[in-house]
Amino acid sequence: MNEGSVLRLHDLDLMVAETRDPRSLARLKKWGFPPPEPIALERERARLLAEIDRRWLSHYERAMRRYGKGVAVVRDRVCQGCFITLPTSVSPGTSVSLTLCESCGRILYWP
Repeated sequence: MNEGSVLRLHDLDLMVAETRDPRSLARLKKWGFPPPEPIALERERARLLAEIDRRWLSHYERAMRRYGKGVAVVRDRVCQGCFITLPTSVSPGTSVSLTLCESCGRILYWP
């Protein structure tokens, strides 16, 4: 399991949500983008689910149900999901690993 799998799952879930929203589909068509194929998205989602550790998947799904987004970007030690300043002990340092926001429970991503 790698961190990229969780990020790809999050992007994929956002795309699936767009395909279910008629306004988003109309906007994509207006801009000349073909809507993604729902069956292909679901197939890719199932593949990604097999790669992700159950513990992280549980955290991700809980945050998705609660907030609509399971991953939050960190900018200047601030979680962009709940805007709380994170302690320095949460910083990823040189090795990137998955961590949770202690406030909102989203999986944190340092760009």
